[in-house]
This record gives sequence, structure tokens and C-alpha cells, in this order.
Amino acid sequence: MSTVEPGPGALRLLRTVRPLRALFTARVVSYAGDSLSMVALMLFVADSTGQGLAVALLLLASDFVPSLIAPLTGTVSDRFDRKRVMITCEVVQGVLVLIIALSLPPLPLLLALVAARAIAAQVFLPASRSAIPAMVPDQHLQTANSAIGFGTNCAEAFGPLIAAALLPFLGIRGVLLADAASFLVSALVLTAVRSMPPVPDPDRNSASLLVQARTGLGYILRHRAIRVIALGFCAVVACNGVDDVALVLLATQDLHAGDSSVGLLLGAVGIGLLIGYALLTRYGSTASMVTLLVGGFFVSSAGNFLTGFAWSVAAAFTVQAVRGLGIAAMDVGSSTLLQRLVPAGMLGRVFGNLYGGIGVAAAVSYVGGGLLLDATSAPTTLIVAGSAGMVCTLLVALTLPK
Repeated sequence: MSTVEPGPGALRLLRTVRPLRALFTARVVSYAGDSLSMVALMLFVADSTGQGLAVALLLLASDFVPSLIAPLTGTVSDRFDRKRVMITCEVVQGVLVLIIALSLPPLPLLLALVAARAIAAQVFLPASRSAIPAMVPDQHLQTANSAIGFGTNCAEAFGPLIAAALLPFLGIRGVLLADAASFLVSALVLTAVRSMPPVPDPDRNSASLLVQARTGLGYILRHRAIRVIALGFCAVVACNGVDDVALVLLATQDLHAGDSSVGLLLGAVGIGLLIGYALLTRYGSTASMVTLLVGGFFVSSAGNFLTGFAWSVAAAFTVQAVRGLGIAAMDVGSSTLLQRLVPAGMLGRVFGNLYGGIGVAAAVSYVGGGLLLDATSAPTTLIVAGSAGMVCTLLVALTLPK
């Protein structure tokens, strides 16, 4: 672990700690490439099939399918060297995207390849989160998490804009090839990270992945603080995940605004996220992580609740931007708390289960929220979603150990 000055900002931390700088760079490069390819694939599927259902299936293959095997994806990073796991995942993703780019396969095969790539990404995520405590001292975890969050969200925000600029010149196949190259560049950058072998465990060689995955689930259920953080995060997402759909209807049907206002409202949270991560990289080290977590839950939920009362696009945009600050706080608070509370040998499984649970919670929110939208209206749905999220926040605040 590298030695850094007390209380460094994110830039100084990245300059001083080479492994963290490599992880940050790799994440930004591959997230930007991934955003490029998702835009290209959505256009390809829409053009080749002409069906909205096909696009929805593409998104499900990318976002939901990996959640179904989350206990196993986290187990991999606890069982093997995390540096090798991350590099292997990036290479696998690059090869799969390369196959898609060269073949532009029919929809069934495309969905299978996209799902396989998403599973590799799901394996990478807990490995990268659990690698951070091995790179920086405990007191700098929140700054490191904020820096990674800021970089990846910048990549996700600007990726579609880069895709829009490149598509006229490179076409769909060319943009996909650029994404494949980004994964290979990311793998090359990660070679600067030092080896992170698994924590010695006499039962690891004899226990199967399934047994270790079950152990990881049991660990979360047995430890109250870990259980409350994970269940609270998933509950808040289950309540509020419908906002992406509700905001579209709010802008077009209730606020009677044009199509451009839809993009404005959907982009508001992203702007808030970037501001939130930027503030946390500078001031996060002075905040209590428990306060940050619970406050993030509350602000993200209250944002949807207040959006339901918005009288204009400007009002809804402002509240949603503030909501983005809360989501950034949720992410940094939960990651830092788990990195401090969970033993290194169990950290990958805890993160794997958490992010898998979040994916399932988002899918539940889309379905349940969609039914509520059809039965009521966008403002009512946002008010109900935000109210439920604030109730979940209160339960977390009352049950989370001091």
C-alpha cells in the first residue's frame, strides 16, 4: 500500500498512488467505450428489427441477466488474484465486443454475446471495489471511491456524445471496434496494479464456487450492519428506480414540454452526480460515512417526491440535479463503509451480492412502477416512489448500528 500525505485531494491521491491511478484510468477508458457500444447496439437493433421489444431485451441482457448470478461473480474475486481477475474480465469483454463488431449477428446470438459481456463486467465490479482498500490507507478510502465514481460517471455521461460524433464517420461497426480497443487498453493499463492474491483460506481449494457463494450470502445475513446497508440500498433503488420512465411521461404529458425537455430531465441526475462526486473528492474525508449513506438515501428519495409536485421543467430539473447529489453520497458512503467493515477475504462476495441485488431491485422498480404509472400518473408515481424511499431511509436510520 502506498504512503500519501494526510488528507490529500483526489488529484494528489491519484498522482501519488500508482495502482489507484491505473484503476481510475482503466475504469474511465472502458466505461467510455462501453457507453459508445451501447448506443451503437441500440441503433443496430432498432434498425435491423424495427421493434421496441428487441431494444428492451438488449437492455435486459446487459443490465439484468448478470444480477441473476451475482453471488458467483463476487466469489471469483475472493477466490483468485484480483489483478488477474480484472485483466481477464477486460480482455474477455474486448474479445466479445470484437466478435459482435465483426459479425453483427442476428438478435438471439447478439443477446447471448451481450449477456456474456455483461457477466464479465459484473465479475470485474466487485473485484475493483474490493481492490481499493489494498491500494490506499483506510482514511483515504472515501476520497478514492469518490474519484473513481467521478471518473466513471464522466465517462458514462460523455460516452453517448462521443458516439454521436463518431457514428457518422465510423458507422456502427467502427464504434464497436473502438469499444473493443478500449477494453484492451484498459487491460494493458491494469498491468500497473500490483498482484492482489486472495486471503489465505484452508477451505478455499476444497470448497466449490457454489459453497463459497453460499457462505457470502450467509455472511451478509449474519452481520446486522452489512445486512442493513445492503437491504437498505436495494430497497431505496426498488422504490425510486422507476423515475427514468416517470420523468419521460412527466415532461411530455404533465408539463406539456417538448422532446428536448425529456433529455434535460434525464440528464439532470447525471449533472448532480458529477457535482456530488466532485464535492466528495474534496470534502468527503470530513463527513461521517453513516451520515453520508443515510443522507444520500433521504435526498435521492426526497428528490423524486418533490419532483412529483414540480410545476415546470426548470423546477423538476433542479430537484433532480439535487437528487444526483444524494445518489453520489449513497454510492461513496456504502462503498466506504463496506470496505471498512468487511474482511478482505469476504469483500468481493459482499459487493457482488450488493450490486446484483441492486440490479434485481431496479428491474422490480421498472415493473411495479410501470404498473403504477398506467394506473395513476407520473406525478403520483414519483410522489409514491419518493415517499416509500423516505420510509426505507427511516428504517435504515433506526436499525443501522451506531
